[in-house]
Amino acid sequence: MEPFGQVDGVEVGAVVLGRAGGVQARVTPYGARLTELWVPDRAGVCADIVLGHADAAGYVATKAYLGATCGRYANRIAGGSFVLDGRAVQLDQNEGAKHLHGGRAGFDRMIWELADLSDRAVTLTAESPDGDMGYPGRLSMQVRYWLDDADRLWIAMEAQTDAPTVVNMVNHSYFNMAGSGSVMGQDLRLGATHYTPVDADLIPTGEVRAVAGTAFDFNALRKIGAKLPSDMGFDHNWCLTGPLEPKWGEALRFCAEAVDAESGRRMEVWTTEPGVQFYTGAFLAGGLPGKDGAPIAPFTGFTLETQRFPDSPNRPQFPSARLEPGQRYRHLMAFDFTPAAG
Repeated sequence: MEPFGQVDGVEVGAVVLGRAGGVQARVTPYGARLTELWVPDRAGVCADIVLGHADAAGYVATKAYLGATCGRYANRIAGGSFVLDGRAVQLDQNEGAKHLHGGRAGFDRMIWELADLSDRAVTLTAESPDGDMGYPGRLSMQVRYWLDDADRLWIAMEAQTDAPTVVNMVNHSYFNMAGSGSVMGQDLRLGATHYTPVDADLIPTGEVRAVAGTAFDFNALRKIGAKLPSDMGFDHNWCLTGPLEPKWGEALRFCAEAVDAESGRRMEVWTTEPGVQFYTGAFLAGGLPGKDGAPIAPFTGFTLETQRFPDSPNRPQFPSARLEPGQRYRHLMAFDFTPAAG
C-alpha cells in the first residue's frame, strides 16, 4: 500500500489494481473509495475518468462524496425518518431536514480495514454499530473492487445485520469520459423507460413517470446537455427496465452506456439494482482542487449511482431496502470498457 495522507491523525494508504497502459484503478480505505480509474481510448491513450483529489486531505475537506462508498442508506430520506415494524426511526438530518448518504458520519467518512489485497483485487471491511446515525441494528459491511481478465472493473458491496434495518449502499464516483472539461457534450444512454419525479427538496413524489417525450429520455445515446429539465441539470432516479440476465458469470441488468465521441472512450455499466441516480454535478463547488491541479467545477463529472430508489423506506410501492438478520445484502456493479468506433 502506498502513502495517501492522514485522516484525523491516522495514516491511510491507497492501492493500485491493474497495469499501466491498460485499465487501472486506485482505491483508498478512507471511505472505501475509488480515487483513480485509468481507461484507454480508441488509440490506446489512457485518461483518468473519475474526479478526485491528490491525497486524503482533499477528500476530508469536501462533502462531495467523490468516489466514495455511501451508506448506510445512500441518497435521500424525507425528514430523516421512517417507520420500521411500527417504531419510528429518526436518522441524522444532514441536508436541511433530510437525511443524505448515511448522515454526517456515513460510510464515506470511515477508515475501512484492508482485509485482502492482490495485484487485481482489494477487499475492505467495516462495522456500523446499532444506533449509528440513528439506524437500528449492527451492520457488518464489505466492499470489494477487482479487475477481471477482460479488464472490467467490478464493485461488490455486501452487508449483514443482527436486527431488521434498511440498507442502500452506493458507489459515488463522478465520471468524465474525456478525463477533463464539461460532461455536457458527452453521450449517455440509460436502460430505463421510467423515472421518479421529485419535489423541490429532491425527494421523490411517489410517482413513477414515463420518460418518453421528456428531457429524461435517454433510451438512445444523446448528448447529456442537449435537453435539460432545468439549469441545475439532472439529479434524479431512473427505474431500470431490463430483467436480470446472465452476464460475465453474474445475474445483472443493463444500466448505462457513456461515450466521449472525440476520444472513443466508452463505458457500459451493469448492476443488480433496480434504479440509478444520474447526477450531473451541479452542486460541485467551483475551485475544488482536482488531482491534476485543474479545479473541479459544476458539470465536470456525472454519477451513475446504482441503487434502491430514494426515500424507499417511506414508499412501500418502491423496491424494498429492508434487510433482515440471516440475509445478505449484495449490490454488484460491473464496468465494461470497449472503445467506440471512430
